[in-house]
Amino acid sequence: MRNEQESGLNIQWFPGHMAKTRRKIKEILPLIDAVCEVVDARIPISSRNPELQELIGEKPHVILLNKCDMADDAVTDEWIEYYKQQGKIAIGIECKSGKGLAQFKNTVKTALSDRLEAYAQKGMVGKPLRLMVVGIPNVGKSSFINRVSGGGKAKVENRPGVTRGNQWFTIDRQLELLDTPGVLWPKFEDQTVGEHLAFTGAVKDRILDTELLAVRLLEILAADYGYLLETRYGSLDLAEEGYEILCQIGKKRGMLMRGGEIDTERAANMVLEEYRNGKIGRITLERVRDNAGLRI
Repeated sequence: MRNEQESGLNIQWFPGHMAKTRRKIKEILPLIDAVCEVVDARIPISSRNPELQELIGEKPHVILLNKCDMADDAVTDEWIEYYKQQGKIAIGIECKSGKGLAQFKNTVKTALSDRLEAYAQKGMVGKPLRLMVVGIPNVGKSSFINRVSGGGKAKVENRPGVTRGNQWFTIDRQLELLDTPGVLWPKFEDQTVGEHLAFTGAVKDRILDTELLAVRLLEILAADYGYLLETRYGSLDLAEEGYEILCQIGKKRGMLMRGGEIDTERAANMVLEEYRNGKIGRITLERVRDNAGLRI
């Protein structure tokens, strides 16, 4: 098994359509009242586009911490409080159950009440607030729009890069949302960011060494969420290196090849899939105390 230094796990992915999306965002900004940024609650730093604040300028900005059902509740609360102290609106949401969506609508209308009043004073009573929904691939933009609009028209798929065009969705008489394709940036400044995006599936698996990725994930989980690993896979020697933990899991799940050799590739795919689907437990990989000073 190659270690991280030998493998050169250098995660870079910037499809051409994403560059076009940045240009579209700039073109559309004059038409919208606020920006709604959907991020992954499990990686609230890595799943935010570092170029976005510069792109949107002074536009009002709402941060939705999606997939909070798969994140550590206590850590999500810490992030919401942190953004509040920074003067930003942040809400934890979960699109399957609809958690947080009513709060989203009420919060947006309250925060932009001056805009609604300005429209009324100009004789534009009934003109809805228009919000542009942005985010990197696979954070759940389409699932959010489908749920909050009650329509189910935005295309949803659990892989990055499926939303290509711009679509408007009417939420109610005071609120409309514009869906946009996912946006990543040309270069990850910190390889930890690239890893975290890969763990959650925001970067396509076909360009990665999935075995090495699973090993890195297991090393992190063994340090911070070892009890969840053992709840899912049984007793493990978590003091071992990530590759050995992967072998332990593969053996426990009966993933053996001819001659009794452990099929670590199969075990790696399983670990990644179960993490991404929340089967290992509620896990947040980025905490305020460790990351708040990096970029917000």
